[in-house]
Amino acid sequence: MSDPSVFVTTFLASAVEVIEMVIIIVGVGSVRGWRSTWLGAGAGLAVLAVLVLVFGTALQAVPIDTLRLVIGSLLLVFGLQWLRKGIRRVAAHGLRGMGDWSASAEGIPAHGVDWTAFTLAFKGVLLEGLEVAFIVVSFGLTAQALGSAVAGAAAAFAVIGVAGVATRNVVQRIPRSALQLLVGTLLSSFGTFWAVEGLGVAWPGDEIAILALTGWYALAAAGYTALLRRRAHPLIAQTSQG
Repeated sequence: MSDPSVFVTTFLASAVEVIEMVIIIVGVGSVRGWRSTWLGAGAGLAVLAVLVLVFGTALQAVPIDTLRLVIGSLLLVFGLQWLRKGIRRVAAHGLRGMGDWSASAEGIPAHGVDWTAFTLAFKGVLLEGLEVAFIVVSFGLTAQALGSAVAGAAAAFAVIGVAGVATRNVVQRIPRSALQLLVGTLLSSFGTFWAVEGLGVAWPGDEIAILALTGWYALAAAGYTALLRRRAHPLIAQTSQG
């Protein structure tokens, strides 16, 4: 492969992983707050940088499946919790309802570090960053064009990162009940995908399977929301009559 081909191939492959990373950061930051999310993302990048500098091409020996299983399971647990809360709020107040949300109600500390946001951002950045590092090492060494592979990955980080920051304000305009439902769906989808991959099971279509998982969780959330709303209507009618 020529250097331009390595650059383009590495850019596209890395962009897929960076998109997943940015989705997690923007979603967690919008729901839990940005300070601890940025701290977690920065810590993840710092650890990733140290690993790359110290181990270099030896990163190929890292047990990535174990990391996928552990981190995927963690994301799935938090994602399902947020999905459950989002379903209840949307069922009670609709997509535009804010409910009785407050930082204290969510368990978000008013001061100090929110370790939930920190941990989710840290693990998401570290796992996806390692995936990018593997892509760079594999493509770069195979084509003997490590410099072009590094440049392609760096360009993916820059382009997708800027796009993610640009969409942050748009995401923050989404009503919190709907946002929590959305982020819970995405975290559950990524968590399921990575955890199953960590068990050694290959998904049909690879990353495309994330779209199918997202659709499945979205349909399940819509079904549960409709069920809760139907159950609530008789109670509301009885209360108004009484």
